[in-house]
Amino acid sequence: MHESSETQSGPRPLRLNDLAPGFTARTTMGERSLSDYRGRWLVLMSHPADFTPVCTSEFVALAKHADAFAVLDCDLMALSVDSLYAHIAWLADIDRRYGVRIPFPVIEDPSMVIGAAYGMVDAISPDSAAVRATFVIDPDGIVRAISWYPMTVGRSVEELLRLVTALQITDREHASAPAGWTIGESLLEPAAVTLDEALATEAGGQGWYTRERKS
Repeated sequence: MHESSETQSGPRPLRLNDLAPGFTARTTMGERSLSDYRGRWLVLMSHPADFTPVCTSEFVALAKHADAFAVLDCDLMALSVDSLYAHIAWLADIDRRYGVRIPFPVIEDPSMVIGAAYGMVDAISPDSAAVRATFVIDPDGIVRAISWYPMTVGRSVEELLRLVTALQITDREHASAPAGWTIGESLLEPAAVTLDEALATEAGGQGWYTRERKS
């Protein structure tokens, strides 16, 4: 059972393993609903504003790696509080300047309803700019990872790909990914949860909480 993001004292921050808040909105690729992505992975990102240098660099990088996300059955979607027409003008400018077509929808959120539901718009911020937030949502609509970057630092697309890959493989293998794990490297077995299991594992020559498994 997934706990609601609403409490008696009002909305609380979205947490890992919450059901992602549903929405329907206009985007640069027509109307989209979160429910459209059930059955697939989704990376939902917010950016502070259109026509800004860091955000532009992120969009170009994401576009160039879109095929790699597609291989993972993972879609991309972006959001800011800018209007649909501002989004279209910005993406058209990216196309002209960099020769890069942005292949994923960008949501307009001028009312900040979606941003507020996801915590993308800080309630005490001096302006309405969305934070640089990323949510990885699984095929069941569950939030599996959340990250925030500052205004001045762009996200790593390679790390996003690694994260989605690791989530998928650890789900399938019922194992964990160690620090810096990449595809093809060993995973970690679940740690023993009883003394007998721990001692049996140690007798086999493996550490009871650091056992490796080939992925």
